[in-house]
Amino acid sequence: MNRDTLGKFVKEEVGLLAGLITLACFLLLGKAWLTNMSGAVLPTAFFFWLFLIMLWLSFGVVKHADCLAIKLGEPYGTLILTLSVISIEVVMISAVMLTGDQNPTLGRDMMFAVLMIVLNGLIGISLLCGGLRHLEQVHNLQGANTFLTVLIPLSVLSLILPDFTLATERGTYSTTQMIFGILASVSLYGTFLAIQTMRHQGFFMIPGGDPEGEHDHGNLVIRPVPYHACLLLLNMLPIVLLSKNMAKIIDYKIVAYNAPMALGGVLIAVLVLAPEGVAAIKSATSDKLQRSVNICLGSALATIGLTVPAILLIGLATGSKVVLGLGQVDMVLLITTLVVSIVTFSSNKTNIIHGVVHLILFVTYLVMIFD
Repeated sequence: MNRDTLGKFVKEEVGLLAGLITLACFLLLGKAWLTNMSGAVLPTAFFFWLFLIMLWLSFGVVKHADCLAIKLGEPYGTLILTLSVISIEVVMISAVMLTGDQNPTLGRDMMFAVLMIVLNGLIGISLLCGGLRHLEQVHNLQGANTFLTVLIPLSVLSLILPDFTLATERGTYSTTQMIFGILASVSLYGTFLAIQTMRHQGFFMIPGGDPEGEHDHGNLVIRPVPYHACLLLLNMLPIVLLSKNMAKIIDYKIVAYNAPMALGGVLIAVLVLAPEGVAAIKSATSDKLQRSVNICLGSALATIGLTVPAILLIGLATGSKVVLGLGQVDMVLLITTLVVSIVTFSSNKTNIIHGVVHLILFVTYLVMIFD
């Protein structure tokens, strides 16, 4: 690599380099920094340092996912972004379950936080921004219905049914039920991926749309697929490895300020979902609602489809308790969100009222966390 090429790479990937330097600092000194945290100044400084670096890396993930989307076309582009981001969440949860303190509700809380942020927060902002700018926006009705057809039973089987089974205590599955839950999640999500990528790709694109014009290149520099795939993974790696440090800082701040424990899951979920949030809102604002729908509904579906098998497998392998069932308030919010999502996507057109309703539900979720 000559000097000019190296200079261009450094300029394009400065966020990745900053992330790697931060990762090196925390690998070498993080244990000493985070073991004896006290006061407010130092933990707050660490929080903003990690938050900004991880957010910067998230933009790198979005950039390379967009480049892959341009190279590969839809629905592969948004699928790559979705699987990349949700994989971060699954790895984070798995790492904490295997190496951290026993927390039987960790997977459930993270899944529910992601669902509320995606199905209400991101969809609400996307539909509101798109509606304000373009009045009405069009999406492929068959694609949205396919997402919801799989998302609804997965949500019920994973987060609601465990509260009503009798074989074990409330909110949990027996060993047989856990094995069934793994097989059901893998089967449903695997079948969906086969439909999305092979048999019915057209469901996830606007009918009659121009595939070549689906993405605005903007300032993106398009290179070969292997290049962008490698850089996407490299931008994801520091996020995953720094997330445990961020979790420790958030836990400290929550205890110090006597904040609700669920707030930690929300903050980490916001960081994890930042790449998809940026891409979804940007797409809706650019009148590409179909990509925004693919990102948001695909992310909600992947969250359950990938997280449930992972945490149940870990529970079976380690013999640790896994609580999946939601509390009564969260269950009401989830059911309401699913019903509203069905109504929102019952037509192939959306406007600002749909965005406002989803945002109100998201604010309701935040209020219930604090009170």
